Amino acid sequence: MKIIYKQSEINATAKNIIKNAEHKVLCLHGPMGVGKTTLVKALLMVLGASDSGNSPTFGIVNEYHHNNGKLLAYHFDCYRLEDEMEAYDLGFEEYLAKNVWVFIEWPEKITGLLPLEHTDIFLELEPDFSRSLQLKNP
Repeated sequence: MKIIYKQSEINATAKNIIKNAEHKVLCLHGPMGVGKTTLVKALLMVLGASDSGNSPTFGIVNEYHHNNGKLLAYHFDCYRLEDEMEAYDLGFEEYLAKNVWVFIEWPEKITGLLPLEHTDIFLELEPDFSRSLQLKNP
């Protein structure tokens, strides 16, 4: 499924992703500055997170709760990881076992740790500064 959207349409796009993703593990691919974190923030809002979300670049992972207090999602930014062992040492597999939404930026850094059941989201910047998004359920 391919979607082209502008910033003003990001919440509708996030709803569309939630509706069409076959898995709760979403791997976001794309170059720096394409809007991966912005999309995660929209996904969190649509899901009812009590926090708007920030990039976990320096902490690697952020945890989010629903407005009702229940654990909702984890957001990983793997950009700074040197190898998969760093993610493994963080307990990456334990995060996956919680059956909550997991958003992973730069998943190509940890391909050996990704579950088979995940949905890939490929983001690109269009010439008019809109974004195109390709959602693939393996």
